[in-house]
Amino acid sequence: MGGHFAALDGLDFPPFEPGTVWLVGAGPGAPGLLSLLGYYALSQADVIVYDALVSPQLLSLASPAAEQVYAGKRGGKPSEKQTDISLRLVELAKAGKRVLRLKGGDPFMFGRGAEECATLVAHGVGFRIVPGITAGIGGLAYAGIPATSRDTNHAVIFLTGHDETGGIPAAVDWAAVANAAPVIVMYMAVKHLGSIAEKLMAAGRPASDAVTVVMHASLPEQQVVQGTLGAVDAIADQLAAPAIVVLGPVGPLRENLDWYVAKLRENSFG
Repeated sequence: MGGHFAALDGLDFPPFEPGTVWLVGAGPGAPGLLSLLGYYALSQADVIVYDALVSPQLLSLASPAAEQVYAGKRGGKPSEKQTDISLRLVELAKAGKRVLRLKGGDPFMFGRGAEECATLVAHGVGFRIVPGITAGIGGLAYAGIPATSRDTNHAVIFLTGHDETGGIPAAVDWAAVANAAPVIVMYMAVKHLGSIAEKLMAAGRPASDAVTVVMHASLPEQQVVQGTLGAVDAIADQLAAPAIVVLGPVGPLRENLDWYVAKLRENSFG
């Protein structure tokens, strides 16, 4: 572990074996939200294949000898195909490298981690999953918004705002989603938020429902925009990715719970 966090030296971390891949969740943005196991993986990896939203400060914690490979995918911008990224992991592992696949948020929450693991399995490559704090929980928390509260909701739905084509997910049962839970948390939904709002209202969701959008969650430049489902067009010009959108009664709770303010934002690690 080098000279970093000396109290962690000598702890019984699982061995990061050559020829294997660790898929590690980097969290919603702030480097300090990485897990201890993720930090250990950074110190041990021979090569790090990282996503677009992974903080440079986080990458700076890696071993100086580690190769760093960018494999970011951003909507509307040129990106590597997912198949190519998955096969690159296989190639690096087959070359005897300890491969760290560093993904924003959590690898299994709309992160294509399952697809990458399936490719590793198909090629006989061993792997470990290191979960991360997902933006739909941790990002909201930095805006003073609980994903659940006993007084508002006993269920929550997580929804992606686009599919592999870049369009609104065609397989979503909007009538079921609209009425299944008081709170809907939407990833990658800014681009299609107006159309999603129309589908939810057509399925019976009230236009008065609160919509809260958290941009650059957990970072010093975090911004929050609030509106209603029936008037999302009124806030559209204030929105930008990366963002997490929450629909329902938990959003207004931030009026009393908003804690990430003033001097607390001066520390870029969270």
